[in-house]
Amino acid sequence: MYARGPERQSKPGTLVQIFFDAVRKYDKPDALKVRRDGQWHDISHRALADQVRWATLGMEALGLARGDRVAILSENRPEWAIADWACVMLGVADVPIYPTLPAEQVPYLLNDSGAVAIFVSTAAQAAKIASIRQQVTGLKHVIAFDADARSSVDLVFSDLIATGRTADSAERGASYEAAAQEARPDDMATIIYTSGTTGAPKGVMLTHDNFYSNVMANCGIIEMPGDDVALSFLPLSHIFERTGDYWFFSTGTTIAYVDSFDLVPTAMTEVRPTIAMSVPRLYEKMYARVLENALSGSAVKRRIFFWARAVAERFADAKLAGLQPSGWLTLQYAIAQKLVFSKLKERTGGRLRYFISGGAPLAPEINKFFYAAGLTILEGYGLTETSPTISVNQPDKFRIGTVGPPGEGVEVQIAADGEILARGPLIMKGYYNKPDATREAVDAEGWFHTGDIGVIEDGFLRITDRKKDLIVTANGKNIAPQPIENMVKTNPFVAQAVMLGDRRKFPVLLVVPNFQQLEKWAKEKQLTWSDHGQLVAQPAVQTMMEQQVRSQLTGLAHFETPGKIALLEHDFTVESGELTPTLKVKRRVIDQRYKAVIDALYVGAVSRDS
Repeated sequence: MYARGPERQSKPGTLVQIFFDAVRKYDKPDALKVRRDGQWHDISHRALADQVRWATLGMEALGLARGDRVAILSENRPEWAIADWACVMLGVADVPIYPTLPAEQVPYLLNDSGAVAIFVSTAAQAAKIASIRQQVTGLKHVIAFDADARSSVDLVFSDLIATGRTADSAERGASYEAAAQEARPDDMATIIYTSGTTGAPKGVMLTHDNFYSNVMANCGIIEMPGDDVALSFLPLSHIFERTGDYWFFSTGTTIAYVDSFDLVPTAMTEVRPTIAMSVPRLYEKMYARVLENALSGSAVKRRIFFWARAVAERFADAKLAGLQPSGWLTLQYAIAQKLVFSKLKERTGGRLRYFISGGAPLAPEINKFFYAAGLTILEGYGLTETSPTISVNQPDKFRIGTVGPPGEGVEVQIAADGEILARGPLIMKGYYNKPDATREAVDAEGWFHTGDIGVIEDGFLRITDRKKDLIVTANGKNIAPQPIENMVKTNPFVAQAVMLGDRRKFPVLLVVPNFQQLEKWAKEKQLTWSDHGQLVAQPAVQTMMEQQVRSQLTGLAHFETPGKIALLEHDFTVESGELTPTLKVKRRVIDQRYKAVIDALYVGAVSRDS
């Protein structure tokens, strides 16, 4: 099967072009928004352009130059964007790092990328770098956005800006822009590290044109006249939000930064966005809240809700089938909107035109619920290596249960084994310092092997399975399970461990005890049992094993840490089909075979958002 998006309309381009074109075209007083001290503050295009120029000149004064690498460790905020744009102008490739990443995992990223400087947001992030700085000998400059981190960094952002401002002049400004415009489409713009299923993280090298082609393709999907407002709350260290913000900026869309997922509901009612991007977890939480409110109300309220939902679904079915709903159904739908769904729209600010979903699969039933309620979620698909958008549903090409047709200039092919292959200007330059891994991922004909399984139906791509072991939680967090499993298996009480949690709220761990060791301990505690099933069911055993397992889980990010642990009474074996002949775990088989055990671990569990 094969599908191809529209022919590419734009010539190869750069992020430098996007920045200067947008600043000159829109020149708005509210290019960016940020909430500080309880109030939203605007940053104009002109002020932003000044800050970017001064940051660039300040970095130049530090000795940074084209071809260097500079890391950014920060939550979403205007300074993130300013630092990023300054790197773009200077010809420096930036290396974004998740702000939730523990200190132990940072040195590898800095050393492998060869970062000579790092921007950090807060005193807490500065302390994280201070604790590992001796392990990163090439790091020359640590620059903090917040002034209260001054004591543990080399300089703070205001000092960098002041240095650049002092060096600025009309002549210097002209030469600054001329130097920035020397960027070429194939120049590396960033290195984004993504976890593999085994081994060390891989640095994805993305070029200016990787981003530019994605942005231009997105511009052709949704009409953005320049008066839209977008919330930016997914980590900018993730490719989804990063490219999304470039797209917003290129269209004159005001970008309102939210530095915490918990603040999104408040920000929606205050900023009243017209567009927002998120992983499915936001929509799941909104959906759960609507159901909770309905079910906790009076009998009359419940009847009204379910009547409205049924009416909305009939209306949605007609629209999705390309039909015009009857006059009577349209009238009922208007009443349902007023009585029920208007409240949901109010919680999004009342102006939302589109949600965009990516990073993990969105449940079709949730997507349809929102569509029926009058809130369209455009679900798309991509990876870091594809900058990211391979395909996305569009206002006029929309099919729930799919991830839409391929984007402009993108070719999609289904290999003989069902794997999705993609080709086009969106494909990465390669993995940094890993030529063998690059050749494995991108074949000689330029096809990128996604590791996902899918089908193409009438030009729409549908994801059916995952080929790789990489776990992607409902929050869009990527987790490499094998290193974590290996950590757990170093405990003497553990024989085998398998981490699961793809598309789930958080990862969980299935553990097979080392029964020889466990039985010895149980005898010392004077426990009695007749078989392994009875043994692992005892509360004392479960408590002890939980302590033993968690004692091994050090240096993990919060989203990587298993939320729940289940003990199994027998080993995984080749004979049972749970292991390959080379003793590799068949994760999908285990996921299906122990579905009841796994489902029980999530009953009543609270999701994680970081």
